Amino acid sequence: MGGVELVLFAFAVGLTAGGLMGSAMELASGRRLAFAEPYVSPSHILRSLAATACAGPFMLANDALDARRQGRITTLALMSCGCTAIAWALAQGVVLLAIASWATGLLGSAHFPA
Repeated sequence: MGGVELVLFAFAVGLTAGGLMGSAMELASGRRLAFAEPYVSPSHILRSLAATACAGPFMLANDALDARRQGRITTLALMSCGCTAIAWALAQGVVLLAIASWATGLLGSAHFPA
């Protein structure tokens, strides 16, 4: 697999994992995904970090689209948020693929008797 295909695969993995987690979080809480309660709160730092790490690109996209609809940010700022969300999803995919590769190596090194 070439470099471009790996980057696209990592992006797809990050986008899929973030979308699944974001949808599950929305279904569980009944509220739209955003950098706000119940997903992010100063009283629950670890939970907030986990939620942001899992579904952060979609939180950013939702908040940026809301801000643009309300006229609080410009189109250029919206595009910047979109590029950041894309880069975030790519980074998330790289991390998930690295974890999967590491876990596969651990499982592959085990010797199971036939």
